[in-house]
Amino acid sequence: MFSPDPDSVKIHAYLAHMGIASRRKSEELVAAGKVTVNNQPAQVGQRINPAKDEVKFNGKVVNSSENPVYVLINKPHGFVSTTDDELGRPTVLQLLPESLKKLRLYPVGRLDQDSQGLMLLTNDGDVAYKLTHPKFEMPKTYEVLLDRSPTEAAVNILRRGMLLREGMTAPAEVELIERDNKPWLSITIHEGRNRQVRRMMERAGYDVQKLIRIRLGPFILSDLGEKPMLQLDATQVQKAVTELLQ
Repeated sequence: MFSPDPDSVKIHAYLAHMGIASRRKSEELVAAGKVTVNNQPAQVGQRINPAKDEVKFNGKVVNSSENPVYVLINKPHGFVSTTDDELGRPTVLQLLPESLKKLRLYPVGRLDQDSQGLMLLTNDGDVAYKLTHPKFEMPKTYEVLLDRSPTEAAVNILRRGMLLREGMTAPAEVELIERDNKPWLSITIHEGRNRQVRRMMERAGYDVQKLIRIRLGPFILSDLGEKPMLQLDATQVQKAVTELLQ
């Protein structure tokens, strides 16, 4: 039986991770012939290895850069985590100054429109791949405000792992937070399923009132201080990601 490369990912999922478009829209871009892999037209459903294969969208390389740029941002509520939105909603790229908008950066570690917090924008496909592919188990921490205080049983279910439509989640690190007498909790996951934290809370029987990501791999929201964004040193970023994987 054919066994796919464990380091591979479907082309439409990779394009979505890199912020080109949603997964559905990315499939349409592939079908329309706007995406190539190693200078050959990409096929819907094709698997690629971002560390080895050269992916281009509209003739421009997606997954490599001779001059890597890394920008941390604190995404506000109401912005979508793509480079372009077919519904005309504001995107995270609109938060950048004009000098950075010209560099063709992509959002890494998507957050839905209603969520906020830490995101990385970069043109480095290798770092983006390591931060988002499940095999690397990069930690992602969220602070979540629920509609009511979770029971001990619900917290234990989150910690053990729970069944979503794609299968069981990995165990999560969950802690209750005392803040303004409201039911906040901190949850750290090592996967990256679509809207995973919200779906886990819904599955446990709770409504999410607010969701803030405070950690993405080696980066934490407090790194920004009071700034809305922070450009990082390339050498330090690559070193921090490598060290976390060791």
